[in-house]
Amino acid sequence: MTDETEHPGARRFDGRVAVVTGAARGIGLATVERLVSEGARVLMSDMDAGVAESAAALGQPHVVGDLTESGAVEALFEAADHEVGPLDVLVNGAGVIGHATKLIDLAAEEFDRVMRINLNVTLLTTQAAARRMTPKNSGAVVNLASVAAVMASGDQIPYAVSKAAVKQLTAMTALSLAPHGVRVNAVAPGPVETPMVAALTGGGPEGLQRVLSRIPLGRIARPQEIAAIVAFLASDDAAYVTGQTIFADGGRLALGYFAEPLAGPGAGA
Repeated sequence: MTDETEHPGARRFDGRVAVVTGAARGIGLATVERLVSEGARVLMSDMDAGVAESAAALGQPHVVGDLTESGAVEALFEAADHEVGPLDVLVNGAGVIGHATKLIDLAAEEFDRVMRINLNVTLLTTQAAARRMTPKNSGAVVNLASVAAVMASGDQIPYAVSKAAVKQLTAMTALSLAPHGVRVNAVAPGPVETPMVAALTGGGPEGLQRVLSRIPLGRIARPQEIAAIVAFLASDDAAYVTGQTIFADGGRLALGYFAEPLAGPGAGA
């Protein structure tokens, strides 16, 4: 199997500049690797100090900080202005799942915390990017949503609501920015090989098999596979695509509620 981070013949982002939030690991880091492999200069942002090591390995600048703090978003984009230059691409990869909590036990503070990180920051970064993109009448924003945007789960209320809001925010901001040549789209992954999903499954074989039993392709995604879709949406290959949310879920949403659980890859063929 080829490594999706290496694309010697594909240089869609030569001379282009990107900001990627949530870039320390998982989908965010895979996205940076993909963009850099195709010629982009990327400012990597994360509240996890580990982003410094990842950035050093890729030869890219970084900013460590909590984007929910006052002034942090504008500081990030001012750093981008100085470190990487005029902005072409924003990838909103920062996000949290939050604590699994039943409705009657859900604290307002936890709901607000997840919404601030997953939704409010996405809005603020998109605004900051738009101020830089609209004067040159070009640019692309790609948000990270989730299948949870359209699939309910009883104990992840803040996460699901925030991702549903990100999906709608994607559509609304796309309409606002279309007259200015700026496109906004989202990727909504199903389960991906990340620490976040490992926490959801409990890290054990039983939890993993429970997840796989509802995925027709019989496996969870690799971060590089989601990064490939992000790169497509950010590139000129998607020049006529805006306001869309692409669900990359291994067929999960196509699986009817009353369908039998799947035994594994190829089941039911």
